[in-house]
Amino acid sequence: MQNMLTVVANTLKGGAKINGSRVVVSARSFADLTPQASFDIKRCDLHRLDEGPSVQTVLTREDGLRYYRTMQTVRRMELKADQLYKQKIIRGFCHLYDGQEACAVGIEAGINPTDHLITAYRVHGYTYTRGVSVKEILAELTGRKGGIAKGKGGSMHMYAKNFYGGNGIVGAQVPLGAGVALACQYQAKNEVCVTLYGDGAANQGQIFEAFNMAALWKLPCIFICENNKYGMGTSVERASASTDYYKRGDYIPGLRVDGMDVLSVREATRFAADYCRYGKGPILMELQTYRYHGHSMSDPGVSYRTRDEIQEVRGKSDPITMLKDRMISNNMASLEEIKDIDAEIRKEIEEAAQFATSDPEPPLEDLCNHIFFNDTPFEVRGTSPWVKLKSIS
Repeated sequence: MQNMLTVVANTLKGGAKINGSRVVVSARSFADLTPQASFDIKRCDLHRLDEGPSVQTVLTREDGLRYYRTMQTVRRMELKADQLYKQKIIRGFCHLYDGQEACAVGIEAGINPTDHLITAYRVHGYTYTRGVSVKEILAELTGRKGGIAKGKGGSMHMYAKNFYGGNGIVGAQVPLGAGVALACQYQAKNEVCVTLYGDGAANQGQIFEAFNMAALWKLPCIFICENNKYGMGTSVERASASTDYYKRGDYIPGLRVDGMDVLSVREATRFAADYCRYGKGPILMELQTYRYHGHSMSDPGVSYRTRDEIQEVRGKSDPITMLKDRMISNNMASLEEIKDIDAEIRKEIEEAAQFATSDPEPPLEDLCNHIFFNDTPFEVRGTSPWVKLKSIS
């Protein structure tokens, strides 16, 4: 049996495919690696809760490799987007997610694909975790036909099954998320809606209005504040009288989570989802995280914080490094295996970037398509004195 496992491992080295899924293993036998291990995680701060998520969790080797691959893919995708933007191939608004990967991956690991999610304009990571390919994301950023919104949405407007995209208006997605949660309650399918916003939006009045309605109607909504320490160029201490964002729901229970640890985020999200599914109403989570880039590509990110601060976070709290070190130190993966995964991801990103720079842009006659669903086509006036465009649903 040992020899057979070794042969399989050697056969699969480099990323062979089984049943259409890519499998990456090292040359070592599967039997040499630990299939699962227990880890201590940081205790959450609680608000109006008698107990919170467990401070110990189990990680399987399979899950660990999947989380690593997803976080590393998001990281490389965002770095490629940074490069394409600086080459002026991507234009307009572009808000990158590198540094915050544990939030998106941990949340996705804690809910079901049938659950719902809506977020703000820092949207690329969630678009990927909700099932959209890197190729479609980068093509959307470059405005190509093969993009997830056919090149007409750009950085802030990407959508997928049970994913209601980003929103360019600060905080506007929060009442929309409460509305999705109302639909979940109405349809009685035991689904929840994850509604995300940043610390910069946390003082918006519409957020508290959404809190009020969600609490009154006991909506299955997980409100999540991704606190990355800065709203644009303003630190949370300068913007908020109270930076305890997990308490800002007042009558809504809350918990503050280490948003740089994918396992902490996963366990907190599972806890919050169970709370909502039991009919207890909404719950609020604050994920303490950090973005490595500036607020957007127009922000160098070092005028209001130092390079040393960024490097300190990278050195001590990087979510990808933290997971990799856990797995290697507990014999759940080998360094060679991790390097193979990294090489595959780099290749995937380069191929996606090649597509995103060679795919054609949408033609002018597509400009007004898909404005409405199943509606009578109408003429769009004023687009050009010589051309009449029609909307086609």
